[in-house]
Amino acid sequence: MLYPLIRNFFFTLDAETAHGLGMAGIDLMKLSGASCLLAAGVPADPVRVMGIDFPNPVGLAAGLDKNGEHIDALAALGFGFIEVGTVTPRPQPGNPKPRMFRIPEKQALINRLGFNNDGVAKLLTNVATTSFSRRGGVLGINIGKNFDTPIERAVDDYLYCLERVYPAASYVTVNISSPNTKNLRDLQRDDALDALLGALKGAQARLADHHGKYVPLALKIAPDLDEAQLRTIADLLRHHRMDGVIATNTTLSREAVKGRPNAEQAGGLSGAPVFALSTAVLGRLASALGGEIPIIGVGGILSGADAAAKIAAGASLVQIYTGFIYRGPELVGEAATAIARQRRQSQR
Repeated sequence: MLYPLIRNFFFTLDAETAHGLGMAGIDLMKLSGASCLLAAGVPADPVRVMGIDFPNPVGLAAGLDKNGEHIDALAALGFGFIEVGTVTPRPQPGNPKPRMFRIPEKQALINRLGFNNDGVAKLLTNVATTSFSRRGGVLGINIGKNFDTPIERAVDDYLYCLERVYPAASYVTVNISSPNTKNLRDLQRDDALDALLGALKGAQARLADHHGKYVPLALKIAPDLDEAQLRTIADLLRHHRMDGVIATNTTLSREAVKGRPNAEQAGGLSGAPVFALSTAVLGRLASALGGEIPIIGVGGILSGADAAAKIAAGASLVQIYTGFIYRGPELVGEAATAIARQRRQSQR
């Protein structure tokens, strides 16, 4: 009952200001040993995906902790894995403010943050100080390109980030699906994606030899893809033997929030309105991949039933972000419990 009161206060503030205060509050609760006041119980439900052992299948999506400043505090809320970023080679401020907008009656957010972050060097400094990493917590690092890097040289930015985050990451996510960096989604096109994945897999092999460990690579895709695009992406994922795919990022569609305040703001829409679209994409991708590559389902998870539906559609893991803002930490345990129950029933 505590979180709804906190949320009501935060929703009187600008969304980005509230985010900063909220993360500071989560840090304070961790330091004071009071995280249990927000977090619900999370069942142990280990699952092995991408060669990694996850203590439970519910993770935090990238975007909430872009610079890896709150990893230990977030882990105390029961997440089975944490994904930080998106991080770029150089620090960048992102798009002008205001750039985050709530649509509360639809449990939705629109953001046009634009990969605002302190750069890869700062993120790695933050990661190195966490007990989560030292005790073997599963940490994903989400990488992107700087806004002023020409799209034809984007691969250079991804390779730069991959080389630097490789030793610190449990897995690395390649984000080519944010709608808030100009031309970024062009990298989902056939030739561009083929070249990017080829370069990244080549670098992964070299880095695995150099560091003596294999760090999986996952691709994060958009929900705004037609059937032909999805099949092409599935073919390229198989061809390059990618380790995972995250479906999906935010959507440019406004159909589900038409006529609502803030609905026409530029940026990516997340939260409950993207659930059906992202889950449909997940299902079609699962069908096209035929179980060859694991899928992490994200987009519109606001309840345990939503999380279980992602698993039923073909996901091996799920991630939450906007649902965490609307529902609070109790969503982590609720989602993990629903998935564990569904798995037990399917094994009978």
